[in-house]
Amino acid sequence: MSMPEPVERTSAGGVVVRMDGGVEVCLIRPMGRSVWGLPKGGVEEGETLEQTALREVAEETGLVGVVEQPLGSIDYSFYSRVQGGRVHKTVHYFLVRATGGDTALHDHEVSVARWVRLGQALRLMTYPNEREMVRRAADALGRPVAD
Repeated sequence: MSMPEPVERTSAGGVVVRMDGGVEVCLIRPMGRSVWGLPKGGVEEGETLEQTALREVAEETGLVGVVEQPLGSIDYSFYSRVQGGRVHKTVHYFLVRATGGDTALHDHEVSVARWVRLGQALRLMTYPNEREMVRRAADALGRPVAD
């Protein structure tokens, strides 16, 4: 008996930045989890990847911003009973420059949204593939970081 093909899911998110003497990145901590990462979520019908990224940034961080450029995508697989088995997910990330909003206005899926300096963000973040997106954002901003 062969394994069923994984369910394909596409998401988009943002590396949300502001320049405040240095580069700061907005990280989130999802409700009920002890991980730090980037805002992201599923593409809704009729949305472009950029629109999804901005909507998810607004929902999960309380911030509004503008997409400056794509940063690339990450792929990973996991098992989900809710989604009926194996899931293969592709998340497209964008460099998003914050233009307003307030991190206190994040939605119920997030316990904390906060600004952190670039180096601290890389130390706090849980997932190596998301750290790579932050490194790409730093490079795009002319602020590369050493490993």
